[in-house]
Amino acid sequence: MMERDRPLRIGVLGAARIVKMAVVRTARAVQEVRVVALAARDPARARAFAQRHGIPRVHDTYDALVRDPELDAVYIPLPNGLHAEWSIRALQAGKHVLCEKPLAANAEEARRMAKVAADSGRLLIEAFHYRYHPLLARMQEVVEGGELGTIRHLEAQFCVPLLEPGNIRYRYDLAGGATMDVGCYAVNILRCLARAEPEVIAARSRLASAQVDRYMEADLRFPDGRTGRIVCSLFSRILFRSRAVVRGDRGELRVSGPFHPQLYHRFEVCVGGAVRTERFPGETTFTHQLRAFAKAVRGEAVMATDAADAIANLRVIDAIYEKSGLKRRGMPSPG
Repeated sequence: MMERDRPLRIGVLGAARIVKMAVVRTARAVQEVRVVALAARDPARARAFAQRHGIPRVHDTYDALVRDPELDAVYIPLPNGLHAEWSIRALQAGKHVLCEKPLAANAEEARRMAKVAADSGRLLIEAFHYRYHPLLARMQEVVEGGELGTIRHLEAQFCVPLLEPGNIRYRYDLAGGATMDVGCYAVNILRCLARAEPEVIAARSRLASAQVDRYMEADLRFPDGRTGRIVCSLFSRILFRSRAVVRGDRGELRVSGPFHPQLYHRFEVCVGGAVRTERFPGETTFTHQLRAFAKAVRGEAVMATDAADAIANLRVIDAIYEKSGLKRRGMPSPG
C-alpha cells in the first residue's frame, strides 16, 4: 500500500488526445496525484507533449517507463489491441494500472490480465470514467428506488461521427470497431443499471471493412426477463447520440449525455404524466475517476470498474460480435 503522505506518481504510455483530459489536466485538480513521466512511440513528440504540459520525465520507450522505479502507477491510453501486453508488463513491474476502455480485445485476454494483477498484488482498473460521476449514482437510485415501478426495459445508445477511414478505431488488428470503441459504454451502463449480466439475443452490424463494424445494434435479455437494447456507431445516419432510457411499469428515466455529463446532460424522470428534471454540475468524470483511483491505491476505497467488471463487459461484447456473424476481437486477422 502506498504511503499516504505523498502523491500518487503516474506515468503515461502514449500521447493520445485523451491523455490531457483524463490525467494531465485532471491531476491539477487532484492533489493526491502527479503525472511525472511519459513515453510515446515518437520520442520527439513525447518530449514536446511533456514540455507543453509540465511533465518532468520522458522515457524513450514504453518498457523504460513501466520499469521506472519512481512510478507507482501507469495510465494506458494505447490502441485496444495493445492494452493487454502493456498492462501485463506494467503489473509485472509492480505498477498499478489504469487502462482505457475496453480493458482488452476480448474476455479471455482480460482474464489473463486479471490473473497477473492478482499475482502481483496490484490494481487493474478499466477507465470507465462516467461510472464515478454523481449522475450515474443518481440514475442507479432512481432505477432502484421504486418510483418507476417494475423495470421492464433498458436501452443505451452512443453514436459519434468518426469520418477518418484510416483511424486506428477502424483497424481489426488493433481490436477496433464501433462496439469496442463506443458500444462498450452502452453495454456497461445497462449492466450497471440492471445489476445483472445479460444474454445477447440478436445483433446486427454494418461494416467499415472486413470484420470491422461501423454500426451495431443488439438485443439483450436479463435473467429476470427484463429486456435491453444497445445501439452504437462510428459512422451512420445517426451523427451523434448519447442517451440511456430505463422503462418501468409506472414511469421512465431518460438521460441524455450520461457518458460525458460535464459537457452536456439532461436528466428526466417521467412518472404519471409529470416530468422532473435534475442537474449535476461540478467536477468532471475524469476528476472523480482519478481521485477514486488514488484512494483505491491507498486502500481507502474499492473501484467499481475492476478487472472482474471488465471481463463481464467483454463477455457481452464478444457475444455481440458472435451473434452478428463477426469474429470477436483478438482472433487471427481476417486478412
